[in-house]
Amino acid sequence: MTFQNSSDALARLAAVMESRKRCNGGDPATSYVARLLAKGPDAFLKKIGEEATEVVMAAKDTDHGGDKAKLVGEVADLWFHCMVALAHYELSPADVLAELERREGTSGIEEKAMRKVLSREGEKK
Repeated sequence: MTFQNSSDALARLAAVMESRKRCNGGDPATSYVARLLAKGPDAFLKKIGEEATEVVMAAKDTDHGGDKAKLVGEVADLWFHCMVALAHYELSPADVLAELERREGTSGIEEKAMRKVLSREGEKK
């Protein structure tokens, strides 16, 4: 799968999530996304934490000969729940991709240091 196809898949999933946000678009009784959104941020943020832990555990298992497909599945679950959060906060995968593109070519160490500087400047205001 190419990057373009991947971003298309994310955009399609985001569109489905957006439709589940609308009053009539998603029934919490039949839509998992609608149910999470109806319960509010605590529900989907808790799921993000749980899924992140499951990613860590699957990665550790992979280090010891575990099935890599399990890790892929857990990362997919994490991404899915992060996309629910993005939808709730009126954001999309395109926003995340734009941020990653903005960071492209910048050392991770430099980027992290810049965030600390900006954070300190914000605290002074």
